[in-house]
Amino acid sequence: MPPPADIVKVAIEWPGAFPKLMEIDQVSNADSTNFYITEKLSNLKEYIIYHMDMKLDALKDLANSSRDITFAQEFINLDVTVFVPLAAFPYISRFGDLLSFTLTAFVELMDHGIVSWDTFSVAFIKKIASYVCKSAMDTAVLQRSLAILESMVLNSQDLYQKVAQEITIGQLIPHLQGTDQDIQTYTIAVINALFLKAPEEKRQEMAHILAQKQLRSIILSNVIRSNKPINDEMAHQLYVLQVLTFNLLEDRMMTKMDPQDQAQRDIIFELRRIAFDVECESNNSGSIEKRKSMYTRDYKKLGFINHVNPAVDFTQIPPGMLALDNMLYFARHHQDAYIRIVLENSSREDKHECPFGRSSIELTKMLCEILKVGELPSENCHDFHPMFFTHDRSFEEFFCICIQLLNKTWKEMRATSEDFNKVMQVVKEQITRALTIKPNSLDQFKSRLQNLSYTEILKLRQSERMNQEDFQSRPILELREKIQPEIMELIKQQRLNRLCEGTCFRKISSRRRQDKFWYCRLSPNHKVLHYGDLEESPQGEVPHDSLQDKLPVADIKAVVTGKDCPHMKEKGALKQNKEVLELAFSVLYESDEYLNFIAPDKHEYCVWTDGLNALLGKEMTSEFTRSDMDTLLNMEMKLRLLDLENIQIPEVPPPIPKEPSNYDFVYDCN
Repeated sequence: MPPPADIVKVAIEWPGAFPKLMEIDQVSNADSTNFYITEKLSNLKEYIIYHMDMKLDALKDLANSSRDITFAQEFINLDVTVFVPLAAFPYISRFGDLLSFTLTAFVELMDHGIVSWDTFSVAFIKKIASYVCKSAMDTAVLQRSLAILESMVLNSQDLYQKVAQEITIGQLIPHLQGTDQDIQTYTIAVINALFLKAPEEKRQEMAHILAQKQLRSIILSNVIRSNKPINDEMAHQLYVLQVLTFNLLEDRMMTKMDPQDQAQRDIIFELRRIAFDVECESNNSGSIEKRKSMYTRDYKKLGFINHVNPAVDFTQIPPGMLALDNMLYFARHHQDAYIRIVLENSSREDKHECPFGRSSIELTKMLCEILKVGELPSENCHDFHPMFFTHDRSFEEFFCICIQLLNKTWKEMRATSEDFNKVMQVVKEQITRALTIKPNSLDQFKSRLQNLSYTEILKLRQSERMNQEDFQSRPILELREKIQPEIMELIKQQRLNRLCEGTCFRKISSRRRQDKFWYCRLSPNHKVLHYGDLEESPQGEVPHDSLQDKLPVADIKAVVTGKDCPHMKEKGALKQNKEVLELAFSVLYESDEYLNFIAPDKHEYCVWTDGLNALLGKEMTSEFTRSDMDTLLNMEMKLRLLDLENIQIPEVPPPIPKEPSNYDFVYDCN
């Protein structure tokens, strides 16, 4: 029987779902037609949403399961194509979730290093880049897209070239001006990756672009000085950016001055002109020998080692031409201070003058050592200094503050030329002590240095030396040796207790960002290691019953560290990183099975390697064990010495004194 003329059958196919046959009744009334078609479309939408919910659940499961390497290997072997409708039905709110879980699964699968990043096409890169460039994009999608771009750049030089063509700094900057710190962190990570992988000849060009886009001031305003506290990952990315920025100085630091290069010699002439401007006019007349004599005299006043040809002073690398750059910057931008230092020292006796030229060269070398110019960023360091983000020429300003400190300390020490190295040691101590408080600005750094005078450094040294010398007599050393086994047993129990509390570890991956966690802890009876994956970093201890995997201590064959670890022998972007090697250890069990660790920091590394060695009956040899041994021994010795003097030590600490009602009093120091 033929179908009625007013019935139209429509076949609807939706990717990933079963085809559906729908019937639409073509009624004669126009108004009712609109009603019926609208109703049918509504039914169609409900049908699509139903299947999208199914797809969403499947992708969510895929994203979670992909963290497991066994699942990832099997899934990749199946050669499954995950289809996401990128263009169809954009008005459906679930689209963002679909894409987010798809990209999450992709990131998790790629992190295992099973598939090479070089297999991806330009079209795929363009698609991921388009999500980053869109002004209004789902936050989760944007995070995953930035993570993928970072991994592409870090893991493939070829992909770096392609990503660099698709993404500009100008397109990344707006993500830093928002309030989401995770997005800001991922954005800086991509900038760092592009910076790190750029060829040397392009890094200066990229730095110029970053300066034009005011990246430093944007980070200072929207990240460092924002109301939100800076988390560890953001601190790390700021540290990496700081290191990469200072590494731009390496080329000048390792460039020798050519004594025959007139342009370079002109810089030295400029230093002389600024310092001795009044005397320059008289130098235009007279014999060549007379002018040479004047130049030699002035170069001696400027503190160069070679008075005849000071260009020779800058042939030492490091610091090479970087020292001369710093001197010229100081002379031009802090002219009064420069002239004062030069003239002040030129008026002293030869024996007591602080040689500006020699001091500047050695100081520049010292600052490069302190800031580790030329070294690659550490994998687990968060040691960024906010003050270096407060000025476009932060290194030069840093030098200007420190050269004035050097001159001040020289005078405080009443130093002579023979004391030069001693002065430099004191200045280095002043600078490093001032940096430990992480000043927020260069002015704060300068204020801190004012409080660290030579007299204050002597007091600090004296206090530290007294603490060390108190326990060097023979009877004290014999007593220390006698009670050492008791202290070692105490340290062993502390290590085992820490293992029982457990630690959250980050999983290592081909990306720099390690946002997957697992937890491991020792059972209270010290017989089993419990471990398992976590969705996020835990707050406090994780119960034993929530950790799905177990490893009996009796099955452990050995504990290996560093390059001997299986996961450090595998190929990966971070394989050769020194910091990762220093935090890596593995527990070997059965024939060829192993449990791999990357400790969150050096302290946790020592706690776990000590604790595991203690479980196996081996000696605890970490640097923290030696430090704890010294601390506890010194404390025990002091208590026993007090006991010998019949000084009663209370069982409980004394009460905190009440706040005085009257502050109008004077303490007589005599």
